[in-house]
Amino acid sequence: MAKKIKTGEKKIFVLDTSVIIYNHNAIRNFDNNDVAIPITVLEELDNFKKGNDIKNFEAREFTRIIDTLSANYSLQDWIPIDTKGGGMFKVEMNGKKGDIDACKIFGDDKPDHRILNATLSLIKDNPDKKVILVTKDINLRLKAKSLNIVAEDYETGKIKDIDSLYTGKTLIEGLHSEIIEKIYNTGFCLPEDVGIVDPIPNHYFILKNTKSSALTFFNPLNGLIERIEKRSALRINPRNAEQVFALHALLNPAVKLVTLQGIAGTGKTLLALAGALEQKRDFRQIYLARPVVPLSNKDLGFLPGDIQSKLNPYMEPLFDNLKMIQHQFDERDKEFKNITEAVDKDKLVITPLAYIRGRSLSNIFFIVDEAQNLTPHEVKTIITRAGENTKIVFTGDVHQIDTPYLDSESNGLSVLIDKIKHHPIYAHVQLEKGERSELANLAGELL
Repeated sequence: MAKKIKTGEKKIFVLDTSVIIYNHNAIRNFDNNDVAIPITVLEELDNFKKGNDIKNFEAREFTRIIDTLSANYSLQDWIPIDTKGGGMFKVEMNGKKGDIDACKIFGDDKPDHRILNATLSLIKDNPDKKVILVTKDINLRLKAKSLNIVAEDYETGKIKDIDSLYTGKTLIEGLHSEIIEKIYNTGFCLPEDVGIVDPIPNHYFILKNTKSSALTFFNPLNGLIERIEKRSALRINPRNAEQVFALHALLNPAVKLVTLQGIAGTGKTLLALAGALEQKRDFRQIYLARPVVPLSNKDLGFLPGDIQSKLNPYMEPLFDNLKMIQHQFDERDKEFKNITEAVDKDKLVITPLAYIRGRSLSNIFFIVDEAQNLTPHEVKTIITRAGENTKIVFTGDVHQIDTPYLDSESNGLSVLIDKIKHHPIYAHVQLEKGERSELANLAGELL
């Protein structure tokens, strides 16, 4: 399934547009196997080349790669993908061969059906090779299988088991009362005191016995399990252990990258914003950004009004969190006025993610909301722009994907959590308990 295959006979992988939009370098991820690009895919990529979204970037980068590799060849020839030999690629025309015409079978001459016809042509021309259509479009995979075409998801970079995704926290029960007392008296204990071997940096622990408990974390700077004091940020008080852990990670200056994962209502965005405002003197600016995911996959141009009017509905949830923090204070309070002033003077900027791509991220507290709607490449691009004294926080729910061609195992937030969990400047907390309201919790549990 689009994995690097090192054994067996050579295969031909046919790439759909969705794979290239997900990863412009996908053509290089099939080892010594050959890759075919239907001409329809190039036509679709041409429609994506203009714009500032990640799909536009991926389309442009892929066409540059193809242009470079084919400098001395015709695209209808098999062209080496690299100078070391092995895999080759070509552009496959949509010419129908044989009795099967996907456009006729499905009653429509559309890009997906022309891609199916291109795959059928490759199967007929290469009877000695296994031809596999690779697409992140579930419907296209189902159509392919109905025509007896082998079709698979693009799995390079996907995490293997979303159910075992790192949670950032562990409950340890049945400890001797002396250990809990030691933690309260000294503020710390050794990992081996609580049976922990090779702890993950900044991992959180709930230590319990029958009478008492302690909230702790493993501090990679001194190798100790340290007790965590419950803290608030601008009168936003954590309501459960997970929120205590999240706020600790947000306020810990040694941690430069934080991910908060959880369902709606667990307080991810609210805590991130409160933690940022609590430390606003330590950073030049606070950015609170989210990707714009148009409703029904329609472009913003379908919405009425100017650009600001089009974007306001997407940014409103972020402003709601800001207002909630602000209304912890009276309008005459200094803190209330400070938040208003921070917005007015661009100390706090709430903006679509596309508007800050390419900017320098030095001395900034940067919160990326709804990060599950980003590709792994986009998450990497954001992090690699971090300069001195920058802290980046990603929040999201990996089970609430709003963009096509991403899923719980391939989105940028899941991949980030899975790959970076052992680094000492990183902390993660999975929030599970909804704190929005009793009514919201009831709906989440029963509906």
